[in-house]
Amino acid sequence: MTNPLSARETLDREFLEIRAGLLRIAASLDRIDRGDGDVADDQRQTQLLQAIKILETPDKDRAEKLQMLFSLPFDEDWASTFGLLGQTSKSGQHN
Repeated sequence: MTNPLSARETLDREFLEIRAGLLRIAASLDRIDRGDGDVADDQRQTQLLQAIKILETPDKDRAEKLQMLFSLPFDEDWASTFGLLGQTSKSGQHN
């Protein structure tokens, strides 16, 4: 995707929002670390640490990699899984 703004313009525009997001993430991780118990074996904690590693890379597709990290694999039977087979949509068509 082409960005009509220069890298500098984008940084100027988004720096404060990015900084705030990073501070929220750091504070959340600090709260997890200070909490009782251990989450080292929790898949969500593993995903968060993997996401941080993705952010450290100079790749231009970090957003896509993060989306894939947090996405479920495609399930061809998803409609049945969610009980959507045989329902009628708002347009009156049968799904």
